[in-house]
Amino acid sequence: MMIRILLAEDHNIVRNGIKMLLEADEQIKVVGEAVNGLEVMKQIAAHPIDIILADINMPEMDGMQLLRELKSKYPEIKVVLLSMHDHEKYVMEAFKNNADGYLLKNIGADELIFAVKFVNQGRKYLCSELTMLLMDNLLKSKQYLMAMPDNEIDFSLRELEILQLIAEGLTNLEMSEKLFLSKRTIEGHRQSLLDKTGSKNSAALIRYGVLHGLIQ
Repeated sequence: MMIRILLAEDHNIVRNGIKMLLEADEQIKVVGEAVNGLEVMKQIAAHPIDIILADINMPEMDGMQLLRELKSKYPEIKVVLLSMHDHEKYVMEAFKNNADGYLLKNIGADELIFAVKFVNQGRKYLCSELTMLLMDNLLKSKQYLMAMPDNEIDFSLRELEILQLIAEGLTNLEMSEKLFLSKRTIEGHRQSLLDKTGSKNSAALIRYGVLHGLIQ
């Protein structure tokens, strides 16, 4: 099935280059071109469109304004923003306004085609360079370091999950239903937590979890 794209970019050379890359794939057709958001809004009624690929920086109505306008009037049309900005503020703003994708302009042809097809399936896409940049920032951030358990005891992910639920006040039965585990399995994990931490009861266990940053 053909993916119909409306391409919004105010620089002719860049727009023609992107169009060429897209139409090299037989499943993609650029059905319209625009130089700003206002032109996009005029063209939408003219023919069916699956995805709007729009530059963030355009005159008169930029990509972010266009995104908000489109999602309020045509929520079924997918919007992918193209940008030179790799700052997470722009990325967050875009996805907060229901963007379906965010791509840097230096993206390779293969990833561009992949992103378009991925978004067309109803999924969100953030280009790989930005994903790695955000991951790098997260790994360096204080919040991440604070969230990392500061102790020598080796807890399993399941044990940490159960510790969190104990702190939230869930009973063994409630945890059993929430995690789809038997009550006996839950009791086993609870006992393991008590043994590993040297805690006498749930209250002492929760105190240990809070002091060691294991409970959010």
